[in-house]
Amino acid sequence: MPSNSSNTQRRPSAGPRRSSSPAPRRSSGSRGSKPRNGSARNNGQSAAREADRQLEQWFEAAAAQSTVTETSFTRLGLPQQLVTALERREIRTAMPIQAATLPAALEGRDVIGRAQTGSGKTLGFGLPMLARLASGTSRATAPRGLVLVPTRELAVQVRDAIEPLGHALGVKTVAVFGGAPLGRQIQTLARGADIVVATPGRLLDLIERRACTLGSIEITVLDEADHMADMGFLPDVTKLLNMTPAGTQRMLFSATLDGAVGSVVRDYLNDPVARAVDSASSHVETMEHRALVVRHEDKVDVLAEMASRPARSLLFVRTKHGADRLVKQLDRVGVHALAIHGNRTQSARQKALDTFARGQVRVLVATDVAARGIHITDVDLVVHVDPPNDHKDYMHRSGRTARAGASGLVVSLLTHDQVRTARSLFNRAGVSAETFDAAVGSPAVREIAESGEPIVVGPPVTRSDSSEQAPRQHRGARGGRPGGQGSYGRDGQDTSSRRRPRGSTSGRRAA
Repeated sequence: MPSNSSNTQRRPSAGPRRSSSPAPRRSSGSRGSKPRNGSARNNGQSAAREADRQLEQWFEAAAAQSTVTETSFTRLGLPQQLVTALERREIRTAMPIQAATLPAALEGRDVIGRAQTGSGKTLGFGLPMLARLASGTSRATAPRGLVLVPTRELAVQVRDAIEPLGHALGVKTVAVFGGAPLGRQIQTLARGADIVVATPGRLLDLIERRACTLGSIEITVLDEADHMADMGFLPDVTKLLNMTPAGTQRMLFSATLDGAVGSVVRDYLNDPVARAVDSASSHVETMEHRALVVRHEDKVDVLAEMASRPARSLLFVRTKHGADRLVKQLDRVGVHALAIHGNRTQSARQKALDTFARGQVRVLVATDVAARGIHITDVDLVVHVDPPNDHKDYMHRSGRTARAGASGLVVSLLTHDQVRTARSLFNRAGVSAETFDAAVGSPAVREIAESGEPIVVGPPVTRSDSSEQAPRQHRGARGGRPGGQGSYGRDGQDTSSRRRPRGSTSGRRAA
């Protein structure tokens, strides 16, 4: 297991680094070559589960060591210039994951951080990155900070969180991702950037076109590292890590960290400090979980009744076509909704999110493209219209509500044949969901339909960086890997409606 010792000496050798105390190894049979028989496959799966169990035990121990009492940014060691910039944004107190990780990160240590969604992980790595780069010399022609993320939505969110703080320090942040014009991003990078927030595939495209180089990187962050592993991005991630100088600071942050990223921890982090402010299965105390069991033919009508509430509702479905179909079905009964998914251009997706955030539309239908990286603080209802693929997807979908200390309700809308599977999923997610038989007009449905504070419509959202306002998808970028429902291409775009070639194993979730 990675050590938490205070040794800060870094290895001068090039290439991947090995921690002095590596995370549990996965058996070679769990991924890669096809097992020769069922016994070998079962042995590989058992080894993978054992690696996950050992890594989870390590993080549970880290959580026990992560008791935080100091929440003053100044006492945590943040430079006064950054403290002042935070105060101007009315951010005066560090959140637990920030307080737990800032001291080690500011010392230049490699850090692994885990906390619930909406807990402030972005500033947990963004603040030490800004502090390090602000203390350097004038802006270099090549970026000095790199943040790798799985989706373009998360890239925009991270950029929007870091950019205004960096502006006060003279540190420029840009985001690059698939679905936006490649030429415009090349021009943006040519104007100079200190921090690049990127999806792996698009960054490789830009590097191959000599629009970006990673030779000057001083600090690298993998945000939602487990999600990148699940999406099959680890080969691209490790290729990019190999392009950064050996011995530079590296950090991983995620709501869940399991054995799928153990190889990255082992090979690329040097004596990392682990900090966790919760367990992998913990859930927000202000988040309530319910399951409504309905007849299949009543499902849309029950959903429409709930969605007619005066507050915001975020509805999750599995496929892009399912999202568009549900929007049309809701519209027919007088419930106006918008959809975001991978077939929409980035400008259309951002417009839908801004409209939802302002309250001009109260219902947003999303595929799992929105389960990570979308931060709208006052969403108090999340509905799983289609069951998620696994308990981690359930946690991240659900994490769009009850953010930053607010309360929220998570509803799973189930048909009778889905109840047993859902109960198993709830157990794995560590939540207790009260179950109700429901129909149109039933008390359980009416209670939800009448809940929530009426929305006050906000002003239009303006964005200074037009590079993400793509009028169309750039066709020159390399395509994504085929995937199943809710999967993504290597450039961070949803590919859930693409047909997988017969016999292909691409897009399967990591073991």
